[in-house]
Amino acid sequence: MPPDIAVKGLQDGLLITLPGDRWADVEAALIEKLGQDDSFFKGARVALQLGSRTLQAADLGRLRDLVGDRDVMLWAVLSESATTREAAKSLGLATSLTKPTLPSTLDTDVTGEEGQAMLVRQTLRSGRSIEYAGHVVVLGDVNPGAEVVAQGNVIVWGRLNGVVHAGAGGDTSAVVCALDLAPTQLRIDNLITRSPRSGRVPEPELACIREGQIVAERWAPKGKRHRRVK
Repeated sequence: MPPDIAVKGLQDGLLITLPGDRWADVEAALIEKLGQDDSFFKGARVALQLGSRTLQAADLGRLRDLVGDRDVMLWAVLSESATTREAAKSLGLATSLTKPTLPSTLDTDVTGEEGQAMLVRQTLRSGRSIEYAGHVVVLGDVNPGAEVVAQGNVIVWGRLNGVVHAGAGGDTSAVVCALDLAPTQLRIDNLITRSPRSGRVPEPELACIREGQIVAERWAPKGKRHRRVK
């Protein structure tokens, strides 16, 4: 009999509770479930409840990659095990469902015809989430485990290693720009992709939708070049 996996809806994603069966069996059952209900899980943000199970960073990293291949974003791991929590933190994953309130150092400016823009004057660390009905400009890094969702464009004057969603209101012309574009997950409108895991040289890049897929081009006035993000 396959392991019993429980799924519960949250305000900003899904909570999946995994049983205490043999880990290899649980992992296989989870991936199978994600594949069977592809239309339900695709693009979802998932938190895992692991109870007292002890897992290492390699175990969680492998699972994150496997669910990522199904276009599912693992963003949090809940566990009673200190070892598992530390492993999750080392991968930039949140270890609680509580979202911190936005700090007082966030500034909001109006940009005229292009609508409103939020200016964030700090690095966004793991567990921090920003959602804004306009453009978002980050003067700092977006670390793994952090998330930026904007109905307009997202510009990161630093490293983008977390999750980003531009054009969240259905804007297919939205773009994502960063000095180092290496997100855990990148979404524009309803298209989702991830950055290559290796073999890339950090450089300023702009991601946009071209011919029905997300591509990245060098973020420069001249000498543009394209590559597929995934």
